[in-house]
Amino acid sequence: MSRSGPQWPTVRHAAALGAVLVLAGCSGGAQSTLHAAGTGARRTEGLWWLMFWISVGIFAEVMALLGWALWRRRRPGVRTKGGDALGPVTVLGVVIPMVILVAVYGVGLRDLDALATPPGRADITVDVIGHRWWWEIHYPDQPGAVTANELHIPVGESVRVRLRTADVNHSFWVPQLMPKVDLIAGKTNQTWLHTDQAGTFRGQCAEYCGQQHAFMAFMVVAEPRAQFDSWLAALSRPATTPLTAAVQRGKTVFEQGACAACHTVRGTSAQGRVGPDLSTIGSRWSIGAGAAPNDAGHLGGWIANSQTIKPGNAMPPQPVDAQDLPDLIAYLQSLK
Repeated sequence: MSRSGPQWPTVRHAAALGAVLVLAGCSGGAQSTLHAAGTGARRTEGLWWLMFWISVGIFAEVMALLGWALWRRRRPGVRTKGGDALGPVTVLGVVIPMVILVAVYGVGLRDLDALATPPGRADITVDVIGHRWWWEIHYPDQPGAVTANELHIPVGESVRVRLRTADVNHSFWVPQLMPKVDLIAGKTNQTWLHTDQAGTFRGQCAEYCGQQHAFMAFMVVAEPRAQFDSWLAALSRPATTPLTAAVQRGKTVFEQGACAACHTVRGTSAQGRVGPDLSTIGSRWSIGAGAAPNDAGHLGGWIANSQTIKPGNAMPPQPVDAQDLPDLIAYLQSLK
């Protein structure tokens, strides 16, 4: 052991760590709470920045006091009594922190109350069911409107979201739009979404739910009301009719194979309820709730053996003949 004793962090090290934390907090990304686009997320962002700057102030105060203590300790001939620091310690270590904690607690209660109430009357209701590991989405006001891993909402309107789980506990979270809300077995929870900004916002399960928890993502698409109404009307209609010979062959392969036992395609004989509804699979943002891009190569790999892409998911390898696979892929990509 070194005779000089342990090497404690210096003020310079602490400053460097603080800079790293600042840069980490200001970084962007598709799931950044600090780039809020929704009414609920702005509340969360404001509370985060309040606590951040309070922490910065406390850090600066501690470093200043530490520097003052080191400077005073090194002055020759300085002697202090044990009780000299009792007053400053009481004020700086007890009174001020208590005031700060009470103030932050009060602000937090105010924001929790605001987050429990949508900014306006909810004109749309969406039912979201969490599965291991994907999201089933229903629009109850539009019979037959069912999709998976992609939630569309109109811009400028409040959307009520009813949440429940089909298996274990999950958590519904869209960092740029709203704070997370848990899906608890045997219970239906509610939250709401509201944004004045058109665009796509990535969501994620925020409650560890098993092997593929990291690949239980979804996308929220905010669009103008007219565009949303058009999408919703199309969602409840039968799936696209095949137009080419290859697509027609692929439809036959789908209906006569194992796919139809687990999946639904509206307007066909495929009425399975085990896996996601595939009526609009061709237009979705991903395969396997964010596990892979939605292109022909990954779609073919998913059909042949999805376990190589998302191990542990409920879909077993499919015995599709090599000559039939391109037609099946063409059919699925035609479903818009």
